[in-house]
Formats: sequence, C-alpha cells, structure tokens
Amino acid sequence: QVQLEESGGGLVQAGDSLTLSCAASGRIFSRYNIGWFHQAPGKERELIARITWSGDRTYYADSVKGRFTIARDNAKNTVYLKMNSLKPEDTAVYYCAAARTLTVVPGNFDTWGQGTQVTVSS
Repeated sequence: QVQLEESGGGLVQAGDSLTLSCAASGRIFSRYNIGWFHQAPGKERELIARITWSGDRTYYADSVKGRFTIARDNAKNTVYLKMNSLKPEDTAVYYCAAARTLTVVPGNFDTWGQGTQVTVSS
C-alpha cells in the first residue's frame, strides 16, 4: 500500500507559476501510475494530468495542456505538477492519487492524498 501527501499549494496571481509535489510513502510507489486531479467548489473531481509508473507516458486534460507538466522521481518517491500561466479558473483543491491501471476514472484510483488548495486571483 502507498500513502500520498500533497504540498505546494497557495495563493498566486493570474499568470504566475506554481509547483505541486506529491510525496509517497511505501516501497512500491514506483509500481503505481499517478494522477493529479482538481476539484473546484460545486464541481466534480477531474483528472488533469497523469504519469505512468515508469514516467514514459503522460496524459493532460485539454484545459491544462501546454501549461502544466507532470513529472516523477521514483528515487525520491515524488511526483510533481509544474503549473505555468495560471488562470483564475485553475482555482481548486488539487489531489494526487495512485492507480495500478491506466485510468481517468476517479473511482479507479486506489489511494488519495488530502489535497492542497490553489487559489489564482485575477
């Protein structure tokens, strides 16, 4: 089993950059695909980026493609989400989650972090 903890959220202005980290505990972290989700108030949790266990394939939602980059360092048990050109509509709680399979469905992710708030002011 793996446990996840997000960090790096905060309050920024539109156009700024922010990097989120997802730190994992557990020896088998490197076997999991990791996804970053966001959830704005009153909206469903949405997968915005995902990286395979080996780091060789990534997925991005259209809303963040070209602005966000996901990367992982298995030696440090950490996955990063670099967010550039942030917009007010990026304001949400950001979660990382682990899955054994390649999936975009939140219910298919096995383990979740507690989330970190990102607020982008205009």
